[in-house]
Amino acid sequence: MTEPPMTLPRRAVLAAGLILPLIPKLVLAAPSSLTFAVFRNGAKIGEHHVAFAGEGDALTATTDATMTVKIGPVPVFRYHHHAIERRKDGAFASMETTTTTNGKQERITCERSGGALRMDCTYGKTTLSPETQPLNHWDQQIFAGSPPVFNPQTGKILKVRTAKAGPGHFTVRGETDIDDFYDDSGAWKALTGKLDDGSKVEYRRI
Repeated sequence: MTEPPMTLPRRAVLAAGLILPLIPKLVLAAPSSLTFAVFRNGAKIGEHHVAFAGEGDALTATTDATMTVKIGPVPVFRYHHHAIERRKDGAFASMETTTTTNGKQERITCERSGGALRMDCTYGKTTLSPETQPLNHWDQQIFAGSPPVFNPQTGKILKVRTAKAGPGHFTVRGETDIDDFYDDSGAWKALTGKLDDGSKVEYRRI
């Protein structure tokens, strides 16, 4: 039996997730990059890379996620997400992202300015509260304090709640259904989630 292609909203949240206001412990403990193989219902569909540059109060995180879902030999879903996020003086400063999904392009540019977060995206311009952060999976500190988070692909605020389920295991529930896992050093090591079509997605660090 062939499987339906992935639907966008939850997949976008899974692949596009990124960042918090304070410099995370994992950046100090982890290597200069993290790479994951991405699986849908057990079949590999792509990879997700996060590269870190800089140190101390100046940090840049660059994310690239590329995925393709096929029915037989025919591609039915193609996705690429690229994001650059910067921190200044230990705080989230700015982000630019571009995403192409089956030929449809989306982009956001956001910058912290004047005590607020200025968002300019495909869907318009808005001003967000200063504590708002991009959803980030690589830093487990995103689960501390439950700040408002936005989808780095669309720029829209996500209606989610987070909780600690056990040592190195955190959950995200609401608009999306995600479990994130971290090793003893605090580095992101795996992710599982459910897509809108009922399929299961997994990130396995390689």
